[in-house]
Amino acid sequence: MEARVRKFFERYESFFNRSLAGDIDMDEIASLYASDFIAASPAGVITGKNDDQLKQVMAQGYARYRAIGTKEMRIRNVRLSPIDEHHCVAHVAWTATYARQDRAVVAIDFDVHYLVQKLDGEPKVFGWVSGDEQALLRKHGII
Repeated sequence: MEARVRKFFERYESFFNRSLAGDIDMDEIASLYASDFIAASPAGVITGKNDDQLKQVMAQGYARYRAIGTKEMRIRNVRLSPIDEHHCVAHVAWTATYARQDRAVVAIDFDVHYLVQKLDGEPKVFGWVSGDEQALLRKHGII
């Protein structure tokens, strides 16, 4: 399962960067997620479904990332914590690069912990836990 999950996050990174460049295929991105998911951060816990509303929210999110100058998201490391033969937590270390005409290029490191399930076929994200993205962006002068 480990090799499949690592390959999965390579695809995830590729889709994210293509979306930042404006080449968004929401069906392709939605294929990375399970039918239902949970997300937790200091802002709270949400649950949702992999449906048209998720695609709309994600498209808005990519537009916002572009608007604040996000140029690239790169994975620095993926560490897996197996739960059982079908589930794991993927601890993904990211570096986000921001570039705007009015500021120097800024690179910010952060981690997201993804809950991953592999049943039939490819792994799918069914949840994630992240830090306070807004506070981190403010700290670095991005927003």
